[in-house]
Amino acid sequence: MSRGELDALERQLEARDPDVRLMLQIRDDVPGAFEAMVSRYQDRLVGVLFHIVGNLDEAEDLSQDVFLRVYKARRGYRPKAKFSTWLFTIANNLAMNHARTRGRKPAGSLGSAPDDSRAESPAYGVPGRETTASAQMRKVELSEIVRDALQVLNEDQKMAVLLNKFEEMSYAEIAQVMNRSPAAVKSLLARARNELRERLEPYLELDAAPPPPPPSSRPRAAGG
Repeated sequence: MSRGELDALERQLEARDPDVRLMLQIRDDVPGAFEAMVSRYQDRLVGVLFHIVGNLDEAEDLSQDVFLRVYKARRGYRPKAKFSTWLFTIANNLAMNHARTRGRKPAGSLGSAPDDSRAESPAYGVPGRETTASAQMRKVELSEIVRDALQVLNEDQKMAVLLNKFEEMSYAEIAQVMNRSPAAVKSLLARARNELRERLEPYLELDAAPPPPPPSSRPRAAGG
């Protein structure tokens, strides 16, 4: 692109995307702008990274690496896409590099029991406070089932699902993040959905089955 085209694109993105405006403030060292961006994206980043690496401490460390890279790159920032697309491109690259250095199997399985309360991510369907113990247990059970189902996906499928489901990114936006074509992203998501459907369908069928009637409502035996 020419300098004039880049300037025009920057103005368009700044007008449409408040996070681009925030990042431009960070570029210009506006006090409080970087802290506002971290506050806005911290939980979202940790939520995605937790499902990729399977460990909350590592996910938090990676999210800090993402923010550090954003801060270091602020001077040369020129928006060419939505801010979230640029941010999650950095996150995806870091997560994939991290996964490769550890090998194919994450150190902590997403479906395994957490080591402590910090193993529960603060975002994306992981349980929070509930008014009753039974509701809390229900959310914990569902969260573990979903995490276990995600574990069957490879890192690329997992990232595509998380960006599509939780960040509500389009195929084109995910393609930018993952450096793939929109058609390749569509294929990734189709395969991932098939895998997840097979894993979750038995649970969903069980969940949908009506409960057995209480003992008092069952027919009494003849002569009883």
